Amino acid sequence: MERVRPAEGDDLARCAELLAEALELIVDQRGGELLVGGGDGSGRRPAADLVARWGSDRRWRVLAGLIDDVVVGVAAGHLPGPDEPAGRIDCCYVEPAARQVGVGSALLAGLLDWFAGEGCQDVDAAALPGDRGSKQLLESAGFKARLLVLHRRLG
Repeated sequence: MERVRPAEGDDLARCAELLAEALELIVDQRGGELLVGGGDGSGRRPAADLVARWGSDRRWRVLAGLIDDVVVGVAAGHLPGPDEPAGRIDCCYVEPAARQVGVGSALLAGLLDWFAGEGCQDVDAAALPGDRGSKQLLESAGFKARLLVLHRRLG
């Protein structure tokens, strides 16, 4: 049975492994390198560093998605800052062998419940061009595309 819980303790190491898998997949997608590297040449932060930072900051929530007490998914989001109009879902990843059983939907629902409980009125999430799976998951959770951002590197 699938369920979601806040990631802590041993969950964080597994969540970092899953995030590393997700980042490797994203890099190979159109626009992925810009998303993973921030588009500013700063390069990628190790997944373990990101999960540790997310897990130690009250403005962030990291969730572990489980099937029968085995962590098979990770999701993370953060509350809006002073210059941000909405909360943001920064990742939602389920290992391929555990997809299509509701873990991704449960992770999104867990984040949305957390955002609402924190008083957040709006939430944004990104899906790369051609990533139909992410787009469909987000749309099934009530998200609607509202902006297409195009990018060009100069120099």
